[in-house]
Amino acid sequence: MIKKFTKSSSATPAPLPSYIPPSLNPPTPPLPRLIVFDLDYTLWPFWVDTHPMPPFRAASDHTSASDKTGETYEFYPDSGPILYSLGGHLSIKVAAASRTHAPELARDLLKMLWVYPPPLPSTSSASTGEDGSTGSAQQSYSSSKKEKPRKAMDFFDAGLEIYPGSKIRHFETLHRKTGIAYDEMLFFDDESRNRDVESLGVTMWLVRDGMTWSELEDGVKEWRRRKGHV
Repeated sequence: MIKKFTKSSSATPAPLPSYIPPSLNPPTPPLPRLIVFDLDYTLWPFWVDTHPMPPFRAASDHTSASDKTGETYEFYPDSGPILYSLGGHLSIKVAAASRTHAPELARDLLKMLWVYPPPLPSTSSASTGEDGSTGSAQQSYSSSKKEKPRKAMDFFDAGLEIYPGSKIRHFETLHRKTGIAYDEMLFFDDESRNRDVESLGVTMWLVRDGMTWSELEDGVKEWRRRKGHV
């Protein structure tokens, strides 16, 4: 017997999680194929080659790491959820481009820091204890039983270009490795001097106070504007 297609059985795309901004939800204009992040003062609030005194030691939940002085280092609050969502829900390739003089230390930190799945729509972003205190967002992420935290490094599926030198060199390498056209790339960085990558056709969005969902939206809007998707 041939099964009739009904309104309930027709194939429809699964809705994206509610924490992803509407401007990034379908149906929307196209999204970049590759999003590239600087590290220092873009994904995390420090210079990895200046502020920490190695070695690092990961916290028990791997949401932060401390150096030998006891100082704690972690991502900006929205960096983890953004990384988790780009590849998993939005199918966008992710890479890092950093000119740090401590590339191995940066890689060590990306291995130590875990990214937790953002809270499900039915869960709150924070939990309240008996004393009225509010738990961290990272703690509430554990409510997603189907998904487990992953090393931050695992989310950079398009590559880690972490070494001193020109950001243009970083992007030339990413282009060669991925085959993705420069005008399909969006770059987030906190230093205006790195706009020189736009000579290749890359769109750069200047981040003032670390990555946030708002910065991500604004960067995507600028990329769409340059591509004529307005």
